[in-house]
Amino acid sequence: MPVPASPVARVLRFGPFELDPSTGELRKAGVKLRLQGQPIQLLGILIENAGTLVTREELKRQLWPGDTFVDFDHGLHNAVARIRETLGDSVGTPKYIETLPRRGYRFIAPVEDIKPAPQAGVSSDENAVGTVPIATAPPTRRTGFILMVCACFAIGLAASSFAWRRFAVEGAATPTRSIAVLPLKNLSVSADEDYFADAMTDELITELSQIQALKVISHTSVMEYKSTTKHLPQIARELGVDDVVEGSVTRDGDRVRVTVQLLDAPNDRHLWSESYQRPLNGILDLQNEIARTIAQQIRVKLTADRPARRASSVDPEAYDAYLRGRYYLNTQYSTLSPVITARRYFEESIRKDPGFARSYAGLADAQWNLASFRHLSAESAYRSASEVARKALDLDQSLGEAHMTRALFSWRYEWDWKAAEREFEYAIALAPSNDTIRCYHSNYLAWRGRRADAVAELTKSRELNPGASFSSSESAIHFQLRDYPGLVRVSQAGVHSDPNEWLEHFFLGMGYEGVGRRAEAIPEYRKAVEISGGDQDATAALAHAYAMDGRTADAKAILRDLEQKHDGYVSPYMIATIHAGLGDRDRAFEYLTKAYQERCLDIVWQLRADHRIDNLRSDPRFQTLLHHVNFP
Repeated sequence: MPVPASPVARVLRFGPFELDPSTGELRKAGVKLRLQGQPIQLLGILIENAGTLVTREELKRQLWPGDTFVDFDHGLHNAVARIRETLGDSVGTPKYIETLPRRGYRFIAPVEDIKPAPQAGVSSDENAVGTVPIATAPPTRRTGFILMVCACFAIGLAASSFAWRRFAVEGAATPTRSIAVLPLKNLSVSADEDYFADAMTDELITELSQIQALKVISHTSVMEYKSTTKHLPQIARELGVDDVVEGSVTRDGDRVRVTVQLLDAPNDRHLWSESYQRPLNGILDLQNEIARTIAQQIRVKLTADRPARRASSVDPEAYDAYLRGRYYLNTQYSTLSPVITARRYFEESIRKDPGFARSYAGLADAQWNLASFRHLSAESAYRSASEVARKALDLDQSLGEAHMTRALFSWRYEWDWKAAEREFEYAIALAPSNDTIRCYHSNYLAWRGRRADAVAELTKSRELNPGASFSSSESAIHFQLRDYPGLVRVSQAGVHSDPNEWLEHFFLGMGYEGVGRRAEAIPEYRKAVEISGGDQDATAALAHAYAMDGRTADAKAILRDLEQKHDGYVSPYMIATIHAGLGDRDRAFEYLTKAYQERCLDIVWQLRADHRIDNLRSDPRFQTLLHHVNFP
């Protein structure tokens, strides 16, 4: 019995697009586009009848049988709109699909019937999976095509029900990829919505950062490319990425439209695009959906043990306040005022929607920053931050930022080193591409004396945020290790790179003083005080240097100002360092004891590394203090 000949595969080409009837796949320049279900079936019918009117009645008969209870007009309108969106077509000036009012549709572009090119690196058996052979004797060309596409679609539905779960568990064979989300463009009517587009960019980065095996460039670095005219290959080289996400945000009242596309940046090649329009209260699920879809497109491995996000909605006004809070918190760097503003917005967001987890995480982060700036006492900040961080994780266990805040307070306030290590590990596992978490972790590792681990973690931070300077973080590592020549070298480079960053001048002064060059340290401390607006650490360092240089009156004047300061929290540790410089050991230990009793954040960070209190280390009271703090 003769074996019947295999049917010849066909591809229908129109413009830059190709439709493969055997798989129901639409491609543009070789890249598969996301068009499935009734829209792809409808497109197939129109192409098979190119140049001919296909009536609404005919489409209803073939795509919406009589026993299907749907709103036909709504379904047909949505299917055509989805096709036009994918093809980039227009109702007013159509290139592909022409509407004949109240009658139907006509495909007006030339269609070429060609043989498909074999896919590189894919065997013929692999190509055969999921395809449906075309009948050798179809009743009509159009009906055969429709039956075949419908069968393909049914198989696709069956496969897709488990494909995502299998992919999340098994992962993909491709190596780790790197990606950058360029600043989303604000296409809203008001330019005042720029903050919304920037914050949406940051939220998408945060969402993608939770995916394992995907290196995501941080918000700080990508914002350098806002309104850039650089070509994608150049951006890819500068950021060191494989892929780029770009798009736009349009906000209209309580609705938002997000358009995103994924591009192979080095080759400037389109990979995938999609447009979403949702009510603002569904924005959380939309962000998660976009991130998961991008992950599918580039086939990276998802975090298998990451707690799943709960499907959730958020009050639009609460979300708006949250975005404003994140916007200000991202701009704070080393100044206090934006952090106070951010805290106010997070509190407003929580009032408007007490079930919104991210606002609690943001508020905990702000409280930590306010304590770091000594605007709040450690105790006051800890009470609030620990409560809201716990609330954030009760609502959403996947928030790495909340674990980071818990790690910082476990380290610097609770003095629970095991808990700190555990929380850092949780935070990094949940948000492996968050450079801020890794940067804090590098500081912690340096404090533990683990130089190699600290440097490795800081290197990862640099890879995630290539546009930022990590000089002050590297300086902190050298400070904790009492490597003063290294501290001078790194801080000199930092001052040269950013002369307006007070931390660089402060660390350079500490380095100079550590190697015995006090005369050069004093001008750096003065600059740090001036730029920071009077940061207590910089001010105390200047007073200590004055005291050691014999300028007792100048040192005591600064000491008096600090002791009489009434706004914010005055660190007793900083006052202790000035007394140490003046040679008053009893007063120095009085304030060190007060810092210990208040669990001042400075005492754990500085007690072992700070050269300003070296003249106290031989005193038995100092060893007792070390024992009470229970250093590892």
